[in-house]
Amino acid sequence: MAYVTKEDVELRLGTRAYVQLTDDAGSGSADEAVVAAALAEAEGEVDSYLARRHRVPIDVVAHAEVGPVLAAVTLDVVEYRLNARRPPVPADVAARYRAALAWLAAVGSGEAVLPAAAPLPGSTATGTVAAAAGDATVLGRDELAGL
Repeated sequence: MAYVTKEDVELRLGTRAYVQLTDDAGSGSADEAVVAAALAEAEGEVDSYLARRHRVPIDVVAHAEVGPVLAAVTLDVVEYRLNARRPPVPADVAARYRAALAWLAAVGSGEAVLPAAAPLPGSTATGTVAAAAGDATVLGRDELAGL
């Protein structure tokens, strides 16, 4: 499931920059294959961080409140990737990219959370999580202290 579309990228960059950053043939029009590759790479990068805690890709239809934040972060990554094809990368673009990666790392480590109204499906990327089952503890430390 895509977090952003080619149209979102063009809207973020503006048509002129969209064409300049993707037109490798000098045709005067955007190379949609370049945009598609940058989108796939960016979404893969975003998912690589999120997968530490959540099943990816995140379903932004079922969890619509998460969509805007994932779109913004993904656009930061796409914008950086496209600018990196034509160095130097503008300082503000590089700063947004670093901030996006820092936020994604925080989500992956549990220091930050996605703004979901309902719990998001967990990831099994780090293995199975142990869970206790059965009756509650009958004897605790306090009961055993005098024995």
